[in-house]
Amino acid sequence: MESPPPRNRVRSILGGSAGNLVEWYDWYAYAALASYLAPHYFAPGSAQDLSAWIVFAIGFFMRPIGGWLMGVYGDRKGRKAGLTLSVTLMCLGSMVIAVTPSFSEIGWAATVSLIAARLLQGLSLGGEYGASATYLSEMAGKKHRGFFSSFQYVTLISGQLVALLVVMLLQAAMPESALKQWGWRIPFAVGGVLAVVVYWLRRRLPETESFAKREERKTGFFALLTEHPKEAALVMLLTAGGTLAFYAYTIYPIAFLKKTAGFSDAAATQINAAALFVFMAIQPLAGALSDRIGRKPLMAGFGVLGVLFTYPIFVTLEQTRDGLTAFLLMTAALVIVTGYTSINAVVKAELFPAHIRTLGVALPYAIANAAFGGTASAVALKFKDSGWERGFYWYVTAMIAISLVTYLWMRDTAKHSKILED
Repeated sequence: MESPPPRNRVRSILGGSAGNLVEWYDWYAYAALASYLAPHYFAPGSAQDLSAWIVFAIGFFMRPIGGWLMGVYGDRKGRKAGLTLSVTLMCLGSMVIAVTPSFSEIGWAATVSLIAARLLQGLSLGGEYGASATYLSEMAGKKHRGFFSSFQYVTLISGQLVALLVVMLLQAAMPESALKQWGWRIPFAVGGVLAVVVYWLRRRLPETESFAKREERKTGFFALLTEHPKEAALVMLLTAGGTLAFYAYTIYPIAFLKKTAGFSDAAATQINAAALFVFMAIQPLAGALSDRIGRKPLMAGFGVLGVLFTYPIFVTLEQTRDGLTAFLLMTAALVIVTGYTSINAVVKAELFPAHIRTLGVALPYAIANAAFGGTASAVALKFKDSGWERGFYWYVTAMIAISLVTYLWMRDTAKHSKILED
């Protein structure tokens, strides 16, 4: 495949990344505000926090359907078309959460509306991952594919970070009572408006040459299953430990720092935001490193370090009462998982030919993400409620070990890339 001119390439990658940021902001706003919205959507006296995280997990189970439907759509109609459709659905989901009345006003209809909104957002994000991973990987040149594709996680983390910063601003600017009563709706309304802006931006993106020059071959679920079963299985196995570690290190600490370590809401948010900023900044460095030494060493490094240090980091963190120490421990965990996050998108894209690449990236990833990533916080809270919180640390360690075996067994996609054959 001929690489697009550097100037056009950078413009396209920035344009695609901006949309990815807003998509993930909308998705993570829920996690950042789960403790605030829970009393408004679930019956009084119920396990409201756990219910809110279960709904968070439910959204993930819509992602495989989104990955399937919009993966096929992106392979047939274009990467740009898939990106545009996904942000439209995300906008609708955010606005539903922003305007739906509380349980005290409309009863169980509030709970149903919240679930419907998260299902819609899950459908959106299931398609977004495959479309954006494919678009960024195809737009990047051969020598810098790891570097440019790492911006998928830069913007993914940025979306999470912006969601946390918005919450911090609201915590500083509003009385706690007002924030709990109605202020938590503001981030969802902002996300819906930003999604409209992104829709306009994505309509102006150029299509990739890989899509334009692809072979006119059969695509779809059965084509993926019969023609690329090994690659699809690889995506699920390499994702399982990586996505669980990512959510265990980024989403769960919001609740962990408050409920286990005893930090206040504001302190927990600030610690998480500071660690995420460092995490975001090092993604391109790791992506660029993979262009020099290959993808496999980085993923194997994550696997080894994750197996060795996940349990010690969490055990130490649960006993920590100092903000700086908590930040350093969280940052250490995030540096470890960078070996996966910085390059996982390009690794998956490099496994598949152009005619089925979006689906191949999106669907197996979404299945593994739903099973392990989306359930991370709910599983962690279940372990805690059962009196064995540390069982969750062992669970994360075991899943990373399974992915480590996959990393060691598979070929280095930087040297055997299907994108080079486009």
